[in-house]
Order: sequence, then structure tokens, then C-alpha cells
Amino acid sequence: MKLKVCGMKYQDNIEQVAALQPDYLGFIFYEKSARHFELENIPEISKFIKKVGVFVNASLDFIQEKIEKHNLNAVQLHGEESPEFCDALKNKNIEIIKVFSIKDEFNFEILKPYENVVDYFLFDTKGKLPGGNGYTFNWDVLMDYPSNKPFFLSGGIGIDEVEKIKAFKNSEASKYCYALDVNSKFEIEPGLKNIELLKEFKNKLIK
Repeated sequence: MKLKVCGMKYQDNIEQVAALQPDYLGFIFYEKSARHFELENIPEISKFIKKVGVFVNASLDFIQEKIEKHNLNAVQLHGEESPEFCDALKNKNIEIIKVFSIKDEFNFEILKPYENVVDYFLFDTKGKLPGGNGYTFNWDVLMDYPSNKPFFLSGGIGIDEVEKIKAFKNSEASKYCYALDVNSKFEIEPGLKNIELLKEFKNKLIK
């Protein structure tokens, strides 16, 4: 499984996390988020790390502006974006990740219109905020995943979930799990990641 570290905010911290070589780094372009990215530019990072812009019900023009300004490789759509909206973004030559929130059950039928217009689904925990709520959902729900579209697993994943992740990786539910998405459980404060904790997490997952 690949690793995405989301909610990056501070220059030095971005460079330190990038040195750990995650596969994706997420930058939130949503003003109501405590992790809203406000730097003028994303620092220079390895070309092997994909830069993801995270948006919540933003306009196409706003997303396009951020793609061009920050040379984004992917967009993560965290709102009520329609399949048509996703389709309009497909021409931008970037990966499209569409987020759906889960708690104890989920109607997978709602994924069908998105099948041909996104590259990945991302399953997060349903909570008060559009992400970064800090707790996991019931991963057993994914046993019923009817698609072969790869997905990101998100929502409250921290160092305490390592054994749970390893068990999940050995289950049928993880067949199309492409990446883990981590955020709030590795923070000193919103947007500031604990480098040693992330390093420990990566090392434990590899063992």
C-alpha cells in the first residue's frame, strides 16, 4: 500500500515529511479547515512524491488555478461534487480522487456514476468535518466493496492502528486498497506533523 500524508501546512515540516518519501502529500485548499494551506508556494520536493490539492465544493476555476500555481499531480474532492464535475476535471491530466464518508454502513450504489470519471475513491470517516475527524470507521464495511476501482483508506489512522492495518491487508476487503491516508493522528497541532511518529509508523508497516 502507498502512503499519503495529508494536511501539510508549514514549509520546514513539509520538507521534513517529504524526506520520509511518502507517495503523496496533501495540501488543503479549504479556508474553513484548520489545515488550510496558506503559503505562497509549495516547497521543492521530490518529483516522485505526488502533490494532492484537497478541495471542498470549490469551483472548477479555483481548482484549475491551484493546479497550475502549485503544479499539482492530483485533486481530492471532499464535497458534493457531481460525476459531471469530476468529468470536467478529467481533461486536466491529473489524478482525481473522490471522497466518500462511511460510519457503520454504506450504500455502494452511489459510487457507480463516478466509476468512469475518477481515478480513485477515498473512504473516510463520517463526522462533523469534511475530513480530519480523528477516528476510524468500520473497515468491515469494505468487505462488500463491489468495484475494482483502487481506493485510499482514510479516517483516524495512527500508530495504534498498525496491527489493525496488517490484519486488514490480509483480508478480502483490502484487495483494491491502493493507499493509506494519514493526517490528524500524527499531528503536534493542526497541520504540523510529528516526524518521528511518522517514521515509526512507516517502519512498523514495513516489518
